[in-house]
Amino acid sequence: MRAAVCRSYGPPEVVRIDELDSPMLGAGQVRVRVGAAAVNYPDVLLVADRYQVHLPTPFVVGSEFAGVVTEVSCDTDGFAVGDRVTGTGMFGAFAEEVCVDPAGLSRIPGGVDDRTAAAFGVAHRTAYHTLRSVARVEPGDDVIVLGAGGGVGLAAVQLGAALGARVTAVASSNEKLAIAARYGAVAGVNHRAGDLRSALRDALPEGAHAVIDPVGGDQSEPALRSLRRGGRFVTVGYASGAIPSIPLNLVLVKGIHILGFQFQDVPAAEFVRNEAELRELLTTGGATPHIGAVYPLSEVAAALRLVADGRAVGKVVIDLG
Repeated sequence: MRAAVCRSYGPPEVVRIDELDSPMLGAGQVRVRVGAAAVNYPDVLLVADRYQVHLPTPFVVGSEFAGVVTEVSCDTDGFAVGDRVTGTGMFGAFAEEVCVDPAGLSRIPGGVDDRTAAAFGVAHRTAYHTLRSVARVEPGDDVIVLGAGGGVGLAAVQLGAALGARVTAVASSNEKLAIAARYGAVAGVNHRAGDLRSALRDALPEGAHAVIDPVGGDQSEPALRSLRRGGRFVTVGYASGAIPSIPLNLVLVKGIHILGFQFQDVPAAEFVRNEAELRELLTTGGATPHIGAVYPLSEVAAALRLVADGRAVGKVVIDLG
């Protein structure tokens, strides 16, 4: 089978397409023929060996895929040959086949194609669980979303609007802001066009109820300063490559709550509720990922480079169909 392999750490261009043996089906596993895979920023970090988890080389790159089940271990229940599924993991997705534990799989709703299913999982699940169970967004809340042109950011714009929030999108270009507006943002700020704090003050004179931050870097503090008293600042990731330093006196003076998101921290009952609500949104068309670019497997390095440089709008998908 063909697969995107990282044999040495470095920039996206170190990833090569190799011909590998099909993976062995382990006990309790499911084999999936991959139709599409989505690129996420952690894929770039893993290739560069800059992620919080270290993967020894060589490894097959890719953390999110969609496809069809072609083989099921005799000791596995819940899935059958022919089932269309989506799944996530730390590695292995940018390949024609993957063998995975069924716990990491979900069935794809009817009418949803592989590209959409692959692009939906990580970004929309991260955004929705963050909005519902960490930021506790309510209808009528003012929410600032940083990185609103990226996968998680644009998903947060769309899902925040679906929850009834008034979303102010922050992105690096007017093109990205125009797309965010299409997905429900009521205001937009180009952080490269001037002082971010001043622009947010103009957009939200009374301050925001919540900030969703998948970016970090020098955007975090101006966004935090734009919260109203008792506001919630949720850090989701550091796509800028820089972890911000926050003056804690701001937190004290305004009674701000600084929170982090991890899937394992979502209470079990809320997790089940959120997943059901999100699946309903996908099935009914209430939440659809914006796929900004599609690449064949042979051009996976270019796809990773697009994400690494922050030029991607929405999700970048690898087509293996």
